[in-house]
Amino acid sequence: MTNNTLFTPISIGGMALSHRVVMAPLTRMRATVPGNSANEMMAQYYAQRASAGGLIIAEASQVSPDGRGAPCTPGVHSPEQVAGWKRVTDAVHAKGGRIYLQLWHMGRLSHPSHQPDGGQPIAPSAVAANADITTADFKRVPCPTPRALETAEIPAVIGRYVHAARCAMEAGFDGVEIHAANGYLLEQFLQSRTNLRTDRYGGPIENRCRLVLEIARAIAEVWGAGRVGIRLSPYGIANDSGEAEPMPLYSHLIGELDKLGLAYLHLIEPRASGAGQREVDHKDVPSAANLFRPMWHGVLIAAGNFKGGDAAAMLAAGDADAIAFGRFFISNPDLPERLRRGANLTPYNRATFYTRGPEGYLDYPTMDAAAAE
Repeated sequence: MTNNTLFTPISIGGMALSHRVVMAPLTRMRATVPGNSANEMMAQYYAQRASAGGLIIAEASQVSPDGRGAPCTPGVHSPEQVAGWKRVTDAVHAKGGRIYLQLWHMGRLSHPSHQPDGGQPIAPSAVAANADITTADFKRVPCPTPRALETAEIPAVIGRYVHAARCAMEAGFDGVEIHAANGYLLEQFLQSRTNLRTDRYGGPIENRCRLVLEIARAIAEVWGAGRVGIRLSPYGIANDSGEAEPMPLYSHLIGELDKLGLAYLHLIEPRASGAGQREVDHKDVPSAANLFRPMWHGVLIAAGNFKGGDAAAMLAAGDADAIAFGRFFISNPDLPERLRRGANLTPYNRATFYTRGPEGYLDYPTMDAAAAE
């Protein structure tokens, strides 16, 4: 199997791309604090990974101060954050690349040290995650029990996403991706283990999907549906997430999202769940892209432990239209060209994923630079 299918052009939401190798959103904890703003080091990092006609989905960024749950992660809700991200988008566009921003709220996966008022994190219900969280001073502690949102507070949550979407537009992004995966706030509303509500946002599947759909519609009004994507992890188990029977829930959600005409659906393959924290390659699990492809009529991006051959095979089978690469994009800034040439991939160093400086961030060479040494 060759990689040729990775290098046929594609249009996503009317945006012409020259290849189908997408950089996945990757939390790296390099933002400037205080302020949680993107900085010059981050601009260099994204510029290194930009390619003409290629799409980058920039790392998850908090839609509001109460959405933060990890130190040194960027936000997209203040003027300073807009200015920081503008530096990044200018650098990517200068290389001929395109860049979306992932909109994020961590919900119960937070800690009072991250909250602007020092209070409890918010969530659909007061159910603590069976997971550890990193405090603002980099200590690992168990997740606290969150505070359940009142029904009357939910319009303001939607408003925070809309404000962040407007900020992303001001910062020069080409579109936004709604993060509704990996156990964060929106997935907490979707899944029955974390949503014990009895109002119109809880109970039946239709109610549990309501917030995600309302946010998707509201952001589409800001950007136009063709510049809004969404990321889901139907069979994921990251951050103490997981639905006992995913098919009914996600079949309904994807069917409703399909009606909105969004730019793309971005699915995390279940074999990759939890990959940010450890090496995971689940055996005997279904392919999310294969299962949900019949329900989605737009562009489908698949992510999860892909390398060149299996990525091309998924495209050739028609289960996905583009492939998002994460960890190998960290260690191979010229990943599209390496895949095009069938070159070896530089291994990544997990120990530097979440450190503060340029090591393991800016110092991975391109293959041409390595050959010249």
